[in-house]
Amino acid sequence: MRYFTAIPLPLAVKDRLTSLCSGVPGAKWADPDQMHITLRFFGDVDGVAATDIAEALDGVRGDPFELDLASIGYFGTGHRLHTLWVGVAESVGLQQLQGRVDRAVSSVIGTQEKRKFHAHVTLCRFKRTAPDLGGYLAQHEPFRAGPVSVNEFVLYSSHLGSERAIHTVEARYPLTL
Repeated sequence: MRYFTAIPLPLAVKDRLTSLCSGVPGAKWADPDQMHITLRFFGDVDGVAATDIAEALDGVRGDPFELDLASIGYFGTGHRLHTLWVGVAESVGLQQLQGRVDRAVSSVIGTQEKRKFHAHVTLCRFKRTAPDLGGYLAQHEPFRAGPVSVNEFVLYSSHLGSERAIHTVEARYPLTL
């Protein structure tokens, strides 16, 4: 099983994001039920390590905060675009939470994340060469949604099915004042 921590999104925000999910040929659109903001991806984890991660996350503390979704962008360059996403506006609360999560689990898994954290919600992925996104971006930018109240983060397991990944909530971690 693959594991990751994320911030779940409210239904109203998922509905706004779903309105963006069309108009790009060859896109494999995200299932609204699976939309989230990943804090840390752990990859394939066995049962013992998953338990250790869950226990380490139980020690993460922080205050609730709000964030806004803002802008549409993509990962990749040229003909190698692979992911279309909605970004998250600068958020001190989100940066602090992500740092706390990363530090808590680094002792369990042995390393801190080396890639720069880029908070986003995946809209779609491209298996083949991505189409020109100029028209899509012109139609949907600027994009804003929120504020989103963040009062918990979640540990998910993920199983790759034949059509898509299936995420299961393993544990919820409330943020309290």
